[in-house]
Amino acid sequence: MTQPKFSIGDIVHHNRFDYRGVIVDVDPEYSGSEAWYEQVAQSRPPKGAPWYHVLVDGSMQSTYVAERHLEPGDSSQQIEHPSLGQFFDRFDGGRYHLRRQQ
Repeated sequence: MTQPKFSIGDIVHHNRFDYRGVIVDVDPEYSGSEAWYEQVAQSRPPKGAPWYHVLVDGSMQSTYVAERHLEPGDSSQQIEHPSLGQFFDRFDGGRYHLRRQQ
């Protein structure tokens, strides 16, 4: 297994579809269905490498993205997404920090 390059709270840029987002979960390898992979993952990224759940900036969408399509994003600007508060409680000017469990 490959060590993930990104962590929860990191801001990333999708280098194929040109959007920013924030990582909310990391899978050490692909964990979706075979049907989804065949239908959606048209570039056939490796299943044995890390995949990320990402909230898309300026959208209500979240995506599931292979690591090879992500690069570090501009972390000086916050992400705008209605679900941010479900995952994070603060932004420190570089990354988001997970909400504390109460």
